[in-house]
Amino acid sequence: MAQSKALLVLENFIGGRFVPCSSYIDSYNPSTGDVYCKVPDSGKEEVEAAVKAAKDAFPIWSSKSPLERSQILNKLADLIEHDLEAFAQAESKDQGKTITFARTVDIPRAVSNFRFFASSILHHVTECTEMATMDCVHYTSRAPVGVAGLISPWNLPLYLLTWKIAPAIACGNTVVAKPSEMTSVTAWMMCKLLEKAGVPHGVVNVVFGTGAKAGEALVCHPDVPLISFTGSTLTAQRIMEKSAPYCKRLSLELGGKNPAIIFDDADLSQCIPTTLRSSFANQGEICLCTSRIFVQRGIYSEFLKRFVAEAKKWKTGNPSDPTVDVGALISKEHLEKVRNYVKKAQAEGARVLCGEGVDSLALPPGNQKGYFMLPTVIVDIKDESCCMQEEIFGPVTCVVAFDTEEEVIKRANGVKYGLAATVWSSNVGRVHRVAHRLQSGLVWTNCWLVRDLNLPFGGMKASGIGREGAKDSYEFFTEVKTITIKH
Repeated sequence: MAQSKALLVLENFIGGRFVPCSSYIDSYNPSTGDVYCKVPDSGKEEVEAAVKAAKDAFPIWSSKSPLERSQILNKLADLIEHDLEAFAQAESKDQGKTITFARTVDIPRAVSNFRFFASSILHHVTECTEMATMDCVHYTSRAPVGVAGLISPWNLPLYLLTWKIAPAIACGNTVVAKPSEMTSVTAWMMCKLLEKAGVPHGVVNVVFGTGAKAGEALVCHPDVPLISFTGSTLTAQRIMEKSAPYCKRLSLELGGKNPAIIFDDADLSQCIPTTLRSSFANQGEICLCTSRIFVQRGIYSEFLKRFVAEAKKWKTGNPSDPTVDVGALISKEHLEKVRNYVKKAQAEGARVLCGEGVDSLALPPGNQKGYFMLPTVIVDIKDESCCMQEEIFGPVTCVVAFDTEEEVIKRANGVKYGLAATVWSSNVGRVHRVAHRLQSGLVWTNCWLVRDLNLPFGGMKASGIGREGAKDSYEFFTEVKTITIKH
């Protein structure tokens, strides 16, 4: 009888070396439902060791010039890019996303994150003013804060982890990062490259484990003055509570309930394929995904007919198959949660036009126990429904009709979230009017997920606090000091 393949066992990365843990958590391959990896179940002891290593490394790292740090970040980017295929394969297996998405989005963006901040750190300028009447000159100086606590989610594991690590260390901070316990492999792989890139020991420390143990220990540590978190609004509320006694600096990128507003003069040949992508890319497990589609009544029937027909063409199956569009959801529990939203909508009288419970899902033999779900379109649903109010975070979108511009703005704003929105219209004046009135940190018009990393990223209301981007991340990860010189 053939022996089963040995499980991958991860170790924490502290002070430049891999350190085993006393207990471990099972990590599942979402496309098969099988355990394939053991992840450290870290707690206070491991976080304490990581924070100490980061504190010890801070004086040397923070004293390096921006150019020296930039060269190291660029080297790390080169090393990840060299191993792009291995990282993509690992990300797909660990998270359930398609290999195509991992190859073309996740890993290239992780590389770009390091290159972008390696460049931007060289171009920041400080302010200077003169008070001639007082014979004084004032100027500002910026310095790294210290040890940054970075907590990243499971949907875009390396992509979002590097979006935090890159600016933090570019600015001269040292870090203790905690990736999601469900998707830890690519973070562990990145740790193997740090020394080769020239990152001094202790500058980047990665502690694996749950939010309840490792995450909370990091948030509550008195020597970690700032926390950058991407995840759920509920978890962010707890982070705010636990950070309050220490007056920590927080950057919180949270959930969304993002509307697409499609006016009757929209170019449907562009709108439909893009809105399919914005609804179902990465199994709908992106905080920026469209989950409420408002279509002006004059084109509602045509849009719906074409949208559903195209959604049915999206192929769901083995993530390693390059022809597959939709991979597996992250976990059995999350799949059940997403399915329950569809059941609730049906119980309220809504109709499912395609996907869950309507179309049959044919999976290869090896993926029968995986966590798969077809792209699902819901109609005849009220704005008050939980499916129109709460973040589902799966391949589910609701399509509703509207009549007037005024009406749709009010309805689009009628949720607690305010992360992203898309507007489809050929009327430039209307596009500007609507964009200004939407309560959303990001508004895309006639496109989706087109990002300039220089510009602010973040949400309003329950979608977060703070912004990320060249200038915004620099300001978050540094302290500003005003210096006055009298001559």
